[in-house]
Amino acid sequence: MYRVTRGASYHGKLKKIRTLRKSIARVYTVIHQAQKLRQREAYRSKKYVPKDLRPKKTRAIRRRLTKKEQSIHSARSMRKARAFPPRVFAVKC
Repeated sequence: MYRVTRGASYHGKLKKIRTLRKSIARVYTVIHQAQKLRQREAYRSKKYVPKDLRPKKTRAIRRRLTKKEQSIHSARSMRKARAFPPRVFAVKC
């Protein structure tokens, strides 16, 4: 009940507090964005990158084989491919 009977000045104050909090949040957002950008630059050439800086994508895509891993062949399959290359035929007219 006490809060309701404070009057119009109280609501004005509440509005100012809200706008102030929002503006502080905006400043923090910009600061954190800049910070993350600097971290990305620092980790660009490193072997290991923190999880929050890695590309998000989807779970399935993250677990998929890389292009390099897909192109690797076993020694046996390489030997087989060399022994039996694809046949090339030319039709005489």
